[in-house]
Amino acid sequence: MSKYLKNLMTEELKNRLADVEGALVVNVIGMEANATVGLRKELREKNIQLIVVKNSLARRATEGTALAPAFEGSQGTQAVVWGGEDVVSLAKEVMRLAKDSQYEPFGARGGVMDGAKLSAQEVEAVSKWPSRQEQLSLLVGQILGPGATLSAQLLGPGGLLTSQVEKKAKE
Repeated sequence: MSKYLKNLMTEELKNRLADVEGALVVNVIGMEANATVGLRKELREKNIQLIVVKNSLARRATEGTALAPAFEGSQGTQAVVWGGEDVVSLAKEVMRLAKDSQYEPFGARGGVMDGAKLSAQEVEAVSKWPSRQEQLSLLVGQILGPGATLSAQLLGPGGLLTSQVEKKAKE
């Protein structure tokens, strides 16, 4: 492959990964063609993109970016997945698909989250975290909880007093 062609491919990959802050590196080598098409279809439905890339090309394209640690020390051809709501939802989807027998060799090899390199075991651990939406609902519940408790405590005695006053008024 000529240097000019490699530079064009590197620039294209840089443009595709320009705004990506978290991605996972997965293994798709050895999958049958039909399984790969099905995998890509399922990922697209979740707004997740997958691209198979040579490591040396990926290292050049991500040099100096937040994604660079994902390709340090990696060898061979692998795929990069990114997208979804956040890295946690991405990890959940990758681990769910890795357990599916029809996508047998598919699995997480590592990744990067907030500029830190993740191993395959760390990706599995991240997949067990609550997603962004779940975290927001927990936060809202914690914020509203004390207010609801205070409201109930203030309205409880007031409601009891009101019912006693109404009972006396009817007598």
